[in-house]
Amino acid sequence: MAGISRRTLFTGLAASGTAFALSNCAGAGGSSGSAGTEGGGALNVLMVGNPQMTDLEGLAKKFTEETKIELKITILPENELRDRVAQDVSTQGGLFDVVTIGAYEGSVWTANDWLHNLQEKAQGDAAFDVDDIMPAMKGVLSKDGDLYAIPFYGESAFTMYRKDIFDKHGLTMPAKPTWTEIRALAEQLKTLEPTMNPIVLRGLPGWGENMAVIGSMLNAFGGGFFDADFKPMLTSDETKQCVEFYVNLVRDLGQSGATTAGFTECLNTMSQGEGCMWFDATSAANSLESPKSSKVVGKMGYVDAPSEVMRSGWVWAWAWGIPKTTKHLEQAWKFVSWASSKEYEQLVGKELGWTRVPDGKRQSTFRIPEYKEASAAYSQVMLDAINASDPLNCGAYPHPGPGCQYLAIPEFGELGTTFGQEISAALAGQKTVDDALAVCQQAAQEVADKHK
Repeated sequence: MAGISRRTLFTGLAASGTAFALSNCAGAGGSSGSAGTEGGGALNVLMVGNPQMTDLEGLAKKFTEETKIELKITILPENELRDRVAQDVSTQGGLFDVVTIGAYEGSVWTANDWLHNLQEKAQGDAAFDVDDIMPAMKGVLSKDGDLYAIPFYGESAFTMYRKDIFDKHGLTMPAKPTWTEIRALAEQLKTLEPTMNPIVLRGLPGWGENMAVIGSMLNAFGGGFFDADFKPMLTSDETKQCVEFYVNLVRDLGQSGATTAGFTECLNTMSQGEGCMWFDATSAANSLESPKSSKVVGKMGYVDAPSEVMRSGWVWAWAWGIPKTTKHLEQAWKFVSWASSKEYEQLVGKELGWTRVPDGKRQSTFRIPEYKEASAAYSQVMLDAINASDPLNCGAYPHPGPGCQYLAIPEFGELGTTFGQEISAALAGQKTVDDALAVCQQAAQEVADKHK
């Protein structure tokens, strides 16, 4: 598969509307650090601003105490992080020694030879125990059987709901709900709990924000981006039905200001007790069940991702990649192996609480007694969701590349961004769903033309 071209990247960056100055960014200067082969020195680490990463930032001093390696950490929101890391890695800027990447980059970037192959280091590090990494996470971060990124945590998607509210009103959440059933429950909750949001869903435009939800919903309704022959499917009846369902659901029953709500904003709404239902990443349960950050501990229920024609789950990993431009590979591996180790999971459990462990990547995590007890409400549902979501076979028909809520082709970053922006505009009432999908279909056709 061809790698991401600079033109594709730069066009996508311009479309996202994110401006940045690489030469002046916090933590810049990866090539100017003093880390040597004997240990010590400094590493520049770029991370996405999710709770698991901010937890790591607070625990980073433990790593420095052990290794004498200083960590200069930059944390950015998801959309901005993607722009920053794509720009730096694609242009070989060398600003960062370790970068957070997702499953999409893990599937596509290896073809460009931008990242170090980490298989030999992982296999040669007995304490790291690479065989313990879950097969689903290896699958989205490997090429020809070799790991090019190491998962920090893994996830699928499931349905989260306020079990106490459902019990109060005699409502039943099916173990395997359909989207039609979710809508019916939201309509009842709007009347029964008028001060709460019946359902919370991402609306912030971005291929990793609202498109994480909409992209997976496309599968549930039998829609998609392309068929196996790269025929665009964005104006198909199934895709239109899905998008109209999503737009109407969020408009009628979702949270106010949905077009500015990404994962973090939805998590805040739910953890503060202001939402009744939420479909999103399984990793959200770590925060919802953490007494230090949530008002709904012990009040939540967790069931499978909604279906319609089929279920709408996904497989995703937030992972550590080491760009080939780093001059500090040995030190970078020390950090990566520490941050994704069994030892680090124990540290998080003991220091912050067992629901805060960055789970979903190691099989052994689900056997830790303290973790099993703390995560009893959701861990088995999470594990089942990860195992049930196959990025090679999660659509209603064959796709031209792997991925559930995304498509692992070089052009998807730009196409997904366009799709996310257009659907957000439809959600805001700025255009009709038909008009939004027409723009998306044209963008998809341009991609298809490149693959003829």
